[in-house]
Amino acid sequence: MHWLSLGELSRLIEVFHKEDVKAAVMAGQVKHKQIFSSIRPDWRLAKLLLNLRTRNTDMLLGAVAKVLADEGIELMSSTQFLEPLLAEEGVLTEAAGGRGPSEDERKDIEYGLGVARAVSGFDIGQTVVVAAQACVAVEAMEGTDAIIERAGHLMRSLEEEDGSSASTLERRLTVVKVAKPDQDMRFDVPVIGIKTIETMIEAGASCLSVEAGRTLLFDREALLKRAVEAGIAVVATPRQGVGGME
Repeated sequence: MHWLSLGELSRLIEVFHKEDVKAAVMAGQVKHKQIFSSIRPDWRLAKLLLNLRTRNTDMLLGAVAKVLADEGIELMSSTQFLEPLLAEEGVLTEAAGGRGPSEDERKDIEYGLGVARAVSGFDIGQTVVVAAQACVAVEAMEGTDAIIERAGHLMRSLEEEDGSSASTLERRLTVVKVAKPDQDMRFDVPVIGIKTIETMIEAGASCLSVEAGRTLLFDREALLKRAVEAGIAVVATPRQGVGGME
């Protein structure tokens, strides 16, 4: 086992060559905001960062993948050994004994898919939070849990300002998470886990939509069990629309 700092790209390559590594898989998460952290990149990573036209996730990790490829190291799909964890199309909570989305939640999913796909096309984020077919929050560098928390805080602030939970429009939140239109499965594949559900409960969100075949569900049984207990509907939609909810 070798421990390396996030900024040690040259040492990573040296270790791979020393151990005769010809293929590698990315696992875990590197938060996009880390490009502004105090981690000091080595000369190779610093050169890579400074030469990028833009510094979004795909550009950064794609450049690292190219450097590895130039050194004879193939970066494989991050789902290579995790395919059983990919969400299959359909209403996942119904299969687990829970409910499917209501008509209003279906409308929120449909609207949210359009917004999320547009935003993810610019590699800004992959998640939006919607209420009553209005976009409440859009993900950027902060990550999925943080955007759900932000949306929940916004809705609670309305109740505090009004002194009432009554509203002409439904305030319940629907979370919509998609893969990028040209998702590179080698890195930054959408992931949800039980923490996502717990964050939704805290925020008052009632429905979660993910993209079938391109979203990893960690601790799937525990995740769906908690969602069913909380009355949250979890749906995996096909790439082209919401037909998987039927």
